[in-house]
Amino acid sequence: MKLLAGVVRPYAWGSRTALAELRGTPSPSAHPEAELWFGAHPASPAQIVGALDGPSDLLSAIDADPDGELGTATTEAFGPRLPYLLKILAAQEPLSLQAHPSLEQAISGFERENAAGLAMDAADRNYRDPSHKPELVVAVTEFDALAGFRDPRQTVELLTLLAVPALDPYLGMLAEQPDETGLRAVFTTWLTLPESVIGALVPDVLEGAVRVLGDGGDRFVLELRSLLELGEAYPSDPGVLASLLLNRVRLQPGEAMYLSAGNLHAYLHGMAVELMANSDNVLRGGLTPKHIDVPELLRVLDFHPVTLPELMPQMHSLGAERIYVTPAAEFRLSRVELDATGLHAAQSISFDMAGPQVLAVLSGRIAVEGAEVGALKASPGDAVWLADSDPDVTVRAMSSEPAVFFRAIVPDIQR
Repeated sequence: MKLLAGVVRPYAWGSRTALAELRGTPSPSAHPEAELWFGAHPASPAQIVGALDGPSDLLSAIDADPDGELGTATTEAFGPRLPYLLKILAAQEPLSLQAHPSLEQAISGFERENAAGLAMDAADRNYRDPSHKPELVVAVTEFDALAGFRDPRQTVELLTLLAVPALDPYLGMLAEQPDETGLRAVFTTWLTLPESVIGALVPDVLEGAVRVLGDGGDRFVLELRSLLELGEAYPSDPGVLASLLLNRVRLQPGEAMYLSAGNLHAYLHGMAVELMANSDNVLRGGLTPKHIDVPELLRVLDFHPVTLPELMPQMHSLGAERIYVTPAAEFRLSRVELDATGLHAAQSISFDMAGPQVLAVLSGRIAVEGAEVGALKASPGDAVWLADSDPDVTVRAMSSEPAVFFRAIVPDIQR
């Protein structure tokens, strides 16, 4: 059992206040703070608080004793590494449009790029490991995103509403084939248009959005506002047009979205907990100056339309624990709320599941107690690591303020 300090990732799209206020550090921060990582990723492993003679970070601790930290069932299934990465994400500005490969696509892509002699840190490398990257995001604040291709018939309504003559050829393509084939054709065409054509088309579309919003209608308001925000930031980027094809998602605190392989998505704004398979494989589709491999992206993308309910995982409660159910083999995430007074929630909860676990605190303070290992106290922005070899623990709230933490585990692991 170890107390962990997360590592801040200072991407340009991050917030200067959200993570700083969570951790109780000066706000606004000197630089944007985008993500707080609680994992064993080689780029930014979580630090072990109070480490003296032993390993100073979680990755080193796992490398020194993978079976003891992860458990033999985990190492046999996923190798001697933590199979998931838990983050707290704070987006002040939109992230890039992106998708992740399936496991089979990741393995073949990784082998193909290795055989081609492509350097692991090459800017045009797509596959940095042979793993897929399913991910789950749970809103902490109101959280906005684009995710999955919308029903094409609704997109036809949106494009018709914009009344932009330059969009008519693409509107016709989608109206004639309001299915996966039509979506693929329109998206591919937009992604491969010359920059000069995109540079002329995007302003026309933005003018159409301004006109529609000015008329005061209530259809597609969020979609059009997002279009204007993206168009202002990326005036010559085909990703601005691609946003018209995707579901506009707004999650309320506690609501979740699961992104499987091939799902084109972009996080727009807000704070969330994100849990994903421990992989760096990303295929970008726009809203970024970084490399976009159009043929590979098209090979990976799933153009099957999805609805908002299909993106949101089922949830079930087990005492004070609210579990988000996904098909991911690498991880399971749950939200736990405790109350030291016992008036509004349980005062404590016990965990006896095997395998590696991370408890990340969002509010209040908790004490994690186990036989013969004493107790660890954790505050917002801290996390507690529970190794497979640790005894069962009890977690209790320590103050009148409700304590909320997220629990990441490897599901279906038995001692």
